[in-house]
Amino acid sequence: MKDLLAPGLRVLFCGINPSLYSAVVGVHFARPGNRFWPSLHASGFTPRRLQPSEQEELLTLGLGITNVVDRATASADMLDAEEYAQGAKSLARKVKRYRPKYLAVLGLGAYRTAFARPKARFGPQEETLGDTRLWVLPNPSGLNASYQLPDLARLYGELRRAAEAR
Repeated sequence: MKDLLAPGLRVLFCGINPSLYSAVVGVHFARPGNRFWPSLHASGFTPRRLQPSEQEELLTLGLGITNVVDRATASADMLDAEEYAQGAKSLARKVKRYRPKYLAVLGLGAYRTAFARPKARFGPQEETLGDTRLWVLPNPSGLNASYQLPDLARLYGELRRAAEAR
């Protein structure tokens, strides 16, 4: 699946891996139950709720999308630790090349596994990738029932405010 990247983004959002549906339609966070697009709007990242098919508009707002692991699966629990570790190395190369201000990993378990940080928590991380700050947010998948849209909007909004201040 093609990354949505440009040099010097404010935030590069990083999903765990594409769903099978997203891989087929070629658009990030394409499943109807995914709350990524509503979360971006509710948190103030976008002036209106974008449809997945409008993902290219994110670049004009200084936002991009990539994934920890490129392989599409029915669910993220089908990925293994080696795929996450390789994904972290690939992310480091992308971040070095494109130099976003923030890399926002959307999934605490994915971040902990990929970056070997078993005690990481949501929010800003102490480590960086070069000059890029790392931030962990809840996965917006509809399968993540622990976080509803108001929670996601609040947490994504914290990153938006930090990115605007930097």
